[in-house]
Amino acid sequence: MSRQAPTLEDVAREAGVSRATVSRVVNGVRNVDPAIQDLVRQAIARTGYAPNRAARSLVTRRTETVALVVSGAGDASEETQDVFTARVFADPFFGRVVSGVVGYLRPRSMHPVLMFAETEESREQVVRYLRQGSADGALVVSTHGDDPLPARLADNGLPAVLFARPARPVALSYVDLAHRDGGRLAADRLLARGCRRTATVSGPLAVPASQERLDGFRDAMARHGCPWVPSAEGGFTLESGRAAMTRLLAAHPDLDGVFAGNDLMAQGVCQVLAEQGRRVPQDVAVVGFDDSSAAVGCRPPLTTVRQPVEDMASAMAGLLDEHIRGARTEPTSLVFDPELVVRASA
Repeated sequence: MSRQAPTLEDVAREAGVSRATVSRVVNGVRNVDPAIQDLVRQAIARTGYAPNRAARSLVTRRTETVALVVSGAGDASEETQDVFTARVFADPFFGRVVSGVVGYLRPRSMHPVLMFAETEESREQVVRYLRQGSADGALVVSTHGDDPLPARLADNGLPAVLFARPARPVALSYVDLAHRDGGRLAADRLLARGCRRTATVSGPLAVPASQERLDGFRDAMARHGCPWVPSAEGGFTLESGRAAMTRLLAAHPDLDGVFAGNDLMAQGVCQVLAEQGRRVPQDVAVVGFDDSSAAVGCRPPLTTVRQPVEDMASAMAGLLDEHIRGARTEPTSLVFDPELVVRASA
């Protein structure tokens, strides 16, 4: 005979408290003494009690799930949608975002639901999903500056937090990095190595972070008497880094330093330099951005500007949790500081 699942009454007997007290702890009611909460949680662990999620949601009006939305712009074809999805999963940046989000949600018995929103239809699906109460809120990672989804979420009054400041002002909380400072760190490193004929491979300039990294780099170079820095625009992929570096080398064969807007593009830069007989860093020093797995996998390993993506993603989930619980009612921003990680490429 199978053992009957533990009940609230079982937990109450184990903890020596009332059933109502156990119910308040299980449902997240906040006016329970912390010591009693600990007793109840220990009793839950000993009995193996698992709350009925459907019943709990009737009390709390929460699903304990959040939508993790990777969003773009435009109205992509089916083929383009497949490419978009493949690029997301191939980018180490997204894996770090997921790690940070799950690291916050899992201890709180909350769960992410992955959604893609690169077409008008899929954006409407996200809005409808949230309005129907299928998830408590959304964590949005936008891949394009013209993404209309953040404004749509704000207009509908839906709880949402963005990873990165949106290109157009919108009344939603966000986490971001001081990208200009990161660009300056990259310039300072190349200048310290004696590089004066530098170039950049930027990310898509419609994305605010890409433009800010480029501006920060150029500002720092200008302060050291380098008034003009040639740049080629990439798309945050290894292939786009290769293509941009090929163009830059053809136009500026004497360059001695390159700053790439992310590590994947920097990896492509190093590949092209090696193919054209340029040693890194002896002939051309290279600095990337993010400090992702691509930085360690590059040959030589990349000097890069670290973006604490896991911490930023965890903070993003924490902000959304506060908005959902009503602990925070106004939009806010959290801006993290970058740091230089020195390896062999510069």
